[in-house]
Amino acid sequence: MTRFILLFIGFGLAVVGGVSIVAYLNLLTVGFTIKEYGLFLLGRLEFYIFLTGLFLVWGMIYLPFHKK
Repeated sequence: MTRFILLFIGFGLAVVGGVSIVAYLNLLTVGFTIKEYGLFLLGRLEFYIFLTGLFLVWGMIYLPFHKK
């Protein structure tokens, strides 16, 4: 049950961070280069929320499940 809850928390974090990252793609239309965009993302909290969510989802799906 805990893995299921953590999976949904990770999914929610990945969605929130991913939506923000996609919204920031508008910076490319105002003249940011890909390098500047990447450096901008490294300074944003949403990027780290996205990564945390991805790692939680990955961990809950692929790490072995131990029954007691």
